[in-house]
Amino acid sequence: MQYTSEDLLGVKTRKDLIDIANRKNIKIDNVVKKLKYELELIKLQSELVSLQQWVSKNNLRVAILFEGRDAAGKGGSIKRFYEHLNPRTARVVALSKPTENEKGQWYFRRYIKELPNPGEIVFFDRSWYNRAVVEPVMGFCNEEQYAQFMVQVPGFEHMLYEDGVILIKFWFSISKEVQKKRFTARLRNPLKQWKFSPVDMKGQELWDKYTYYKEQMFTRTHTDFSPWIIVKTNDKQTARLESMRYVLSKFDYREKDYSKIPIQPDPNVIVRYYRNAKQIDI
Repeated sequence: MQYTSEDLLGVKTRKDLIDIANRKNIKIDNVVKKLKYELELIKLQSELVSLQQWVSKNNLRVAILFEGRDAAGKGGSIKRFYEHLNPRTARVVALSKPTENEKGQWYFRRYIKELPNPGEIVFFDRSWYNRAVVEPVMGFCNEEQYAQFMVQVPGFEHMLYEDGVILIKFWFSISKEVQKKRFTARLRNPLKQWKFSPVDMKGQELWDKYTYYKEQMFTRTHTDFSPWIIVKTNDKQTARLESMRYVLSKFDYREKDYSKIPIQPDPNVIVRYYRNAKQIDI
């Protein structure tokens, strides 16, 4: 069953389309879900623009870290966060592997150079936490380098906190089954094959090892001044919306009280880490 030209001639609103679909038993659940997502996304992105203007006016420094397993949706979420912001006071940082010179420097140095300036929001597509999970899993650092990092990172983040940097740390949590489906989809899509790397190929094989180092990271680097926020991302669209809500909820920007969309995130999707927090990538 589908719409006819006669059906469409009398349509003036989305509700008319939905009423016709219900009457004719046309399956449009996915379309309706997509429309609702797009409408909410636009409203939240408008709120982010207001937040950015407030951050800029008050010379705040905001760093938002996006961490998680491969294919968890970090890049897609960052794209939606950033796409309507003023590029003069917002940046995306996605560093490549360190150069030989950088390998000989203090590990945090190349990230310090990317921290936000006054009035700026910086989105980190992966961060210094590469050394907490990806590097030890893949053998890109030795045991001594890993141990030193884990000792130093709480102190490093405390210095950022004392200096006024507002740090938000997201962990995008994805189940093993959904990760596998997304890897397969990437390989089939010529526009997304560039996202698939040799490291990705190891993701499923080394799942339990990733889990071990992820839990070590949470236990040793989750603090009151710099907590981990877990985002359940099996549903990408919901994860994007709720992570936006979380960021907006952390600031008392001027237009917040007049928002026409809920700002508080869904606790079934966004949860502050604690030992018994339910995760889907364990």
